[in-house]
Amino acid sequence: MSETNREWVINEYAGISGLELREYSPGDAGPGEVRLKVEAFALNWGDMDLMQGRYSFNFSSLPARIGCEAVGIVDQIGEGVTDIEMGGRYCTLPYFYDMKGASGDTVLIDARYLTKAPLGMSAVEAGSIWMQFMTAYYPIVELAKAAPGVNILVTAATSTAGGSALQIGKMRGANMIGTSRFDYNRDYLLEAGASHTYFGEGEGLPEAVREFTDGVGVHAVFDSIGAGMIAHYSKALAKDAQIFTYGTLDENLPELPMMDLYQANATFKPYSLFNYIENADWKEKGLNFVYGALTSGKIRPSIDKVFPMEQYPEAWEYLRAPRKSHGKVMIKVAD
Repeated sequence: MSETNREWVINEYAGISGLELREYSPGDAGPGEVRLKVEAFALNWGDMDLMQGRYSFNFSSLPARIGCEAVGIVDQIGEGVTDIEMGGRYCTLPYFYDMKGASGDTVLIDARYLTKAPLGMSAVEAGSIWMQFMTAYYPIVELAKAAPGVNILVTAATSTAGGSALQIGKMRGANMIGTSRFDYNRDYLLEAGASHTYFGEGEGLPEAVREFTDGVGVHAVFDSIGAGMIAHYSKALAKDAQIFTYGTLDENLPELPMMDLYQANATFKPYSLFNYIENADWKEKGLNFVYGALTSGKIRPSIDKVFPMEQYPEAWEYLRAPRKSHGKVMIKVAD
């Protein structure tokens, strides 16, 4: 490994304009840690929230790296780590990473947050799957209990986590309803697993949901939008419905429509995958599900576009623009 490496950092909470590519000297793996030579890392919407200072945590100090979803080759193992293979390819799992982000040529990570890259995949493919499928798995399978007769609404369903929720819900036989602003996404949503689709900003959504559910309403909502949709779909909640909110794409925290929640006896649950990864039992359930679904071919990587390391800001501009193609946007760091 060369003495200097490259890393993208933010110097201020200013979004893309706060990014800087700089050189650094890689640190050594401490007790319980592993150092990866990064091959690729992913862009996720939560990273943009963090870059703008409106995520569930801020960095301890600046400058700081962005991102927690990477794949690479183990080149150093710290004291006390016994179940990681030197030279093996591993993927990072989403975690509260603070000052050890993935946007560099190397990453230091607690060994608890590593998992073996699935066999038969390229580095880019292996690094693209964990955030989206594990984010969707816990609310859809473990909490909403997706099954025939369960109605689940997925907002912004063309996102990677939204598309993953449709796939997983379909696997379990649930009635999946996907939303998008643009009707040109219809075929994508149906192919991903939507039983029904809605297009728009929320107007007419309650009526559409009641039609799609034979008047029952939705038993669960997987919502990444924020304030923009909850006042619409809250009027079409089934009894004891659960709302899982995991993002604010419209940049506004939701204002709870309490009367609708009272009437449905509904539960509003702010949801973060990180909390499930922190729990060893929950983490194992999620990993077993994803590995099993990959092996059976029921889920698969979906890559939209790959950018080189030098074009990280351009990759963000691409991700933020309306797209007719879907899948992960990835940064390829090394061959």
